[in-house]
Amino acid sequence: MTDSILLISGPNLNLLGEREPEIYGPEHLEDHVATAAAEAKRHALALRHIQSNHEGELIEAIHGARGQDAAIVINAGAYTHTSWAIHDALAAYDGVVVELHLSNPASREPFRHTSVIAPVADGAIVGFGGLGYALAVEAVARLLSSH
Repeated sequence: MTDSILLISGPNLNLLGEREPEIYGPEHLEDHVATAAAEAKRHALALRHIQSNHEGELIEAIHGARGQDAAIVINAGAYTHTSWAIHDALAAYDGVVVELHLSNPASREPFRHTSVIAPVADGAIVGFGGLGYALAVEAVARLLSSH
């Protein structure tokens, strides 16, 4: 396994900067990926990124990370609350998993209060906006160094 992180961005995150900026902020997804990549570089980690609006593509990316990436940082968007298939794929992954959200789902609509990813994640970074991307990579680096 390499010293790399797979950053997964789920549905509608390609619309960041345009979609509900009062909730998700004015930054675009590319800005957040650049933040994560800079933090990864600071820790001598490589970062790969995939964004898809399709559940199967996200699952294939998780499967592809097995034996290749030391960690996954995942912002699964709305799939966080509904996708047992993503849950199962992450459960079969043997590296570090950090769940990430720009907003705080617990402070939003009731359907967002449950994460099906949380039970298979090492931890979650939520509600810090774009800062969450750097925090998630920092968490990965610390978890990897303690293993």
